[in-house]
Amino acid sequence: MSISQSIFKAYDIRGIIDKTLDDQVAFQIGQAFGAAALAKGQKKVVIGRDGRLSGPSLSAALAKGLQAVGVDVIDLGMVATPMVYFGTHVLDTQSGIMVTGSHNPPDYNGFKMVLAGEAIHGETIQGLYQAIVKGEFPQGAGSYSTHDIKAAYIARMISDVKLARPLKIAVDCGNGVAGAFAGEIYRALGCEVTELFCEVDGNFPNHHPDPAHPENLQDLIRCLQETDNELGLAFDGDGDRLGLVTKDGQIIYPDRQLMLFAEDVLTRNPGKEILYDVKCTRHLAPWITARGGQPLMWKTGHSLVKAKLRETGAPLGGEMSGHIFFKDRWFGFDDGLYAGVRMLELMARQSDPSAVLNALPQSVSTPELQLKLQEGENFALIGKLQSDAKFEGAHDIITIDGLRVEYADGFGLARSSNTTPVVVLRFEAETPQALERIQGEFRKVILAARPDVTLPF
Repeated sequence: MSISQSIFKAYDIRGIIDKTLDDQVAFQIGQAFGAAALAKGQKKVVIGRDGRLSGPSLSAALAKGLQAVGVDVIDLGMVATPMVYFGTHVLDTQSGIMVTGSHNPPDYNGFKMVLAGEAIHGETIQGLYQAIVKGEFPQGAGSYSTHDIKAAYIARMISDVKLARPLKIAVDCGNGVAGAFAGEIYRALGCEVTELFCEVDGNFPNHHPDPAHPENLQDLIRCLQETDNELGLAFDGDGDRLGLVTKDGQIIYPDRQLMLFAEDVLTRNPGKEILYDVKCTRHLAPWITARGGQPLMWKTGHSLVKAKLRETGAPLGGEMSGHIFFKDRWFGFDDGLYAGVRMLELMARQSDPSAVLNALPQSVSTPELQLKLQEGENFALIGKLQSDAKFEGAHDIITIDGLRVEYADGFGLARSSNTTPVVVLRFEAETPQALERIQGEFRKVILAARPDVTLPF
């Protein structure tokens, strides 16, 4: 298989098994990443894999590629993505690769990478592709060892959290790798845990492991209705994103979770910046400001938010997709399992957690809508809108990542996905009428730029 540039995405490498990704490709990625690590003075790399069926062979080939250029490999085996990030800190490697397809279908797999302490993205990932095309790698014979990091990870996670009371919770892992750890973590905190689909199965036989979509949370909602559990936690396929459901079946999206996290973190970090991406609710900024923090809107993408956290020294960041980054009492990487611990810590102080969650500011909003286009057309359309579109009645147009158009009573967002050829749209407003009006404005400018497209709203 010749290597396809299409698998080198904005934040990671991702392909389809035996079509664009196989053991030979994994070996070459190991060589390229190993050479990049050595160039930064990094001699050791930690690796892990999620529960996908293709994981063991890809991971083995990746290790061989790393060793072939002279890098020592520490293999954590089957772990959640945040456990690889944790390993780069506690095993002092600073560099790591997680073999994961995250929330993609079963026939996908890929690689999330940390190089010398930074989650790599964009040009650095393209640099790996260029290195593979060149094919000039150093020769070496790195060592290989395995390491079980679970006990250290769980111990560190629960060492500074004491729940005010034991909670009864349900946890849905969608047969993703988080299922191997979630029950144990939350029981160690003193919770009573009902486990749904926590057997790791790379076929994902029950539902897709992606808590960003309501259809994947229906089993959890049903479980909360039929049992005396107080809260429901859900995780994506590799455990770096958290979904949250209340007793009465309300989904608390990550931008609202972030309100509670920000309120807590700002008590210890007064005046600090709190990061959030362009998809988040407009209620977040005034909430952060009211609690003495500085709201900072940023581009979508877990690698981009991590880089901005490092640059600003912010103690907390979050994305609408469910990546939450704690630098307060944690390491600054996105970790759904740890975000769950912090949420339970806050909720255990409440006699009625669901009432507190449901009372968080809320507007009428759409889920993420996708305008599907051909490869490259998404960037062209957003570029055209940024230069030509006029929005009547808008009081602010933010262009750090696509177009976020703010009105007195809501906002509309159109941004290009960095991973698939779609334009992502999202709308929020104070009333259904305002939502319809804002969507109408976007409909007008998009159809003026591209009369041939079929809009998803």
